[in-house]
Amino acid sequence: MKTAIVTDSTAYIPKETRERLNIHMIPLSVIFGGEVYQEEVEITAADFYAEVKNRGELPTTSQPSVGKFVELFEELSKENDAVISVHLSSGISGTYNGAVSAGQMVDNIDVYAFDSEVSCMVQGFYAIEAAELAAEGKSPEEILARLNEVKKTNQAYFMVDDLSHLQRGGRLSGAQALIGSFLQVKPILHFVDKLIVPFEKIRTRKKAINRIYDLFDEVASAEDPMRAVIIHANRPDEAQQMKDELEAKYPHVEYSISYFGPVIGTHLGEGAMGLGWYKR
Repeated sequence: MKTAIVTDSTAYIPKETRERLNIHMIPLSVIFGGEVYQEEVEITAADFYAEVKNRGELPTTSQPSVGKFVELFEELSKENDAVISVHLSSGISGTYNGAVSAGQMVDNIDVYAFDSEVSCMVQGFYAIEAAELAAEGKSPEEILARLNEVKKTNQAYFMVDDLSHLQRGGRLSGAQALIGSFLQVKPILHFVDKLIVPFEKIRTRKKAINRIYDLFDEVASAEDPMRAVIIHANRPDEAQQMKDELEAKYPHVEYSISYFGPVIGTHLGEGAMGLGWYKR
């Protein structure tokens, strides 16, 4: 059985990695006024943050249409028996549900939609694991079993400079956003039950980063094989510094640097930083 792997653009998997592992990507979009841009296709993260500065406002975002999924799945059915479609948390986007609906509309291929319950490269970990297993000829059931194993240790924490973007986009409650703005805190956020919720409220950016380090230390100190990713919103130098510091302390962990691209960056704002990981 041949299984294709699909994910959406919010996994922010580098193009060369997608091509090497044969991961198919369906893009979400950002909308500036009446102009629609497919992220990772028509607009890069760097271009997005420059555009936001030029315009002085954040865009809105849009999920892929069910028709786009149907089109992709039908194309994949020509050479594959099944597809595993990995998507950002269904608690913050309807993208996963779109994949589920499309899977019910296509013939000649079995579609298995997988809710990562997170986003960004932490979501990408699932797609990469799935692609590596598919290349080994594993069945969809075996691949999904592994993804559910990954979910047991998959964690991500991130801090934002300004909660108003999440509040405006409906990804965080108004009361929580007000608390953050009044106290001038740098809240640490994470996913719980598919939703973005506050983990702790920290007074300064440096202390927030150090607290995320502490959370990573609780897992990494066991010296189990791990993958970890530092994620930034237009802060590449800070991300590289974090990577260097973590590599020096925990050399047994495989690290990468990723970014909050246009769609997720719309909701977090420039300056957000995150760290995600799982045990291999």
